[in-house]
Amino acid sequence: MSDIIKLLPDSVANQIAAGEVVQRPASVVKELIENSIDAGASDIKLVAKDAGRTLVQVTDNGNGMSESDARMSFERHATSKIDSAKDLFALRTMGFRGEALASIASVARVEMKSRQKEVPLGTEIIIEGSKLISQQPCQAAQGTTIAVKNLFFNTPARRNFLKSDNVEKAHVFNEFLRVALAYPEISFSYYHNDKLITQANNENKGHRIVSLFGNHYKERLIPVEEKTQIVEIEGYVLKPEFAKKRRGDQFFFVNNRYIKSPYLNHAVENAFSELIPDDSHPSFFLFLNIDPSQIDVNVHPTKTEIKFQDEKTLYQILKVCVKRSLGKFNIAPTLDFEQDGAFSNIRFDKEKPVVPPTIDVDPDYNPFNTQKSSTSSGKNLAARTNPQQWEKLFPQPQHSGMSNRPEMQPEQGNQHESKQTIISAGWDEEEQISSTKKFMHLHGRYILSSIKSGLMILDQQRVHERILFEKHLKILKSRKSSSQTLLFPEQIKLTEHDTHLLEDIMGDVAALGFEINKFGKNSFMVNAVPTEIAENENLQSIIESILDNFKRNSADVKLEAPVNVARALAKSMSVKYGKVMSEAEMNALTDELFSCEMPYQTPSGKPTLTIIKQQEISGRLK
Repeated sequence: MSDIIKLLPDSVANQIAAGEVVQRPASVVKELIENSIDAGASDIKLVAKDAGRTLVQVTDNGNGMSESDARMSFERHATSKIDSAKDLFALRTMGFRGEALASIASVARVEMKSRQKEVPLGTEIIIEGSKLISQQPCQAAQGTTIAVKNLFFNTPARRNFLKSDNVEKAHVFNEFLRVALAYPEISFSYYHNDKLITQANNENKGHRIVSLFGNHYKERLIPVEEKTQIVEIEGYVLKPEFAKKRRGDQFFFVNNRYIKSPYLNHAVENAFSELIPDDSHPSFFLFLNIDPSQIDVNVHPTKTEIKFQDEKTLYQILKVCVKRSLGKFNIAPTLDFEQDGAFSNIRFDKEKPVVPPTIDVDPDYNPFNTQKSSTSSGKNLAARTNPQQWEKLFPQPQHSGMSNRPEMQPEQGNQHESKQTIISAGWDEEEQISSTKKFMHLHGRYILSSIKSGLMILDQQRVHERILFEKHLKILKSRKSSSQTLLFPEQIKLTEHDTHLLEDIMGDVAALGFEINKFGKNSFMVNAVPTEIAENENLQSIIESILDNFKRNSADVKLEAPVNVARALAKSMSVKYGKVMSEAEMNALTDELFSCEMPYQTPSGKPTLTIIKQQEISGRLK
């Protein structure tokens, strides 16, 4: 039998490696910028066209490469970062595998110009599909310029797997953002289709965050700082009121390398426990400096996952550090065991005499009696006690089985009882709501109502979300919305990604009653809003919430843009838990729910109400 095992050609091996390293244009951006950082650049320029499909170009003013180094950089496993295996545990550079340029050159056309400072001429190299096309001297500025053109031109199947331009553009910007956040001492600029997208000059970490995310982040940041023998932590967390439904603005950097770590994310979220809702996530920018010998960065081709030698200790340090910062800036409550809390908030007015406190008690007070007591003074308590009439506190039921309490008697004035039928495939019989429509509000979240077969419990936020969703969907179909013009238009500022997203869905947002105009870079002016939004609402938070919900819906399930906008707006504008509702509001909310086409579920499929059968209640009281 002949031999069947053979060595793969270098071009094929490089394409296989490219499948791990180069997944999309954003992967090329990451590798090229990291190489520029390792070259000691202080100014890096990124240029992309067609979301990186046509061109990804990175220009830096770093050390540059000699003629032989420029050619050797495209060979597989060629690197200047390590000499032996032990160097893997002392890494301070971004790249070290020696696979990036070789993998990129195997699936694209790469043109590189590089010149060292002391050399008059630079080197130009053109490689296409791992084949060297040309290498010659050229005029070039100090540093390196690498242009990657027609990515995946020789692997059309992989090119077809790329997403839309908006999605790929978002990935490119995210990679640029992560590197720019980690190196505030380096100036960065990003151009897409010959248009300046963002620019950041040499600055500190706090200013870099504000310059990339907007000036409105300035008031949201809480500094975090801790130095221990195991790790040094610095950075910022956002205030709890700016927590989001998605884990979008969560950035961890270890030795200036962006990483993904659900374990460390949990430590930060644990520090925010009881400060934000359960379905929300805090935002943070945290930079960890650890001895390279205590971590292993060589566990993933893209180097976004890291193994820690003492992960549990790091978890506790991070949690305590964040929690202390929240307490230090009066975000979380702190305990002072040296002070008596009973006397901490006492304030005295020097102009008024000191009067001892008095206690007024009504011994005849009956919580079950709707008649107000004629006595309210607390004097002569012993003379006014009436222990012989204690049984009035517990009135006996009449023979009809109905209590003699006034509030439990049916109304006499309304002889006509309108009944509303609730029909659901999961219920055995039709449920009747009495015309009296007595409601009870529980824990600022649930609406309770008595029905024929038992007790109906409605979730107020989910109910309102369903009502608003169907209302907004009808508006989008008819394109007839009602809006109110703001007396004073309000300016909002968004991140780069959110700016592009809002521009993409602007037509559907306008159809719902918003009038939003572009007002400079990443800024918008809101001139009118839907009538459901109160004038004193924070429009910055509302727009951000709409965009966050839109992104979350896009990630969870494929939806048409109008439906997604309607869902996002309904989620953002629905009445929140904790709002105390009057009986009239609960009545109106219930009526509107059962006039919906699908009253039993939210747009995401969660139940809006549940029924507890009378038999189940009786069984629990046996």
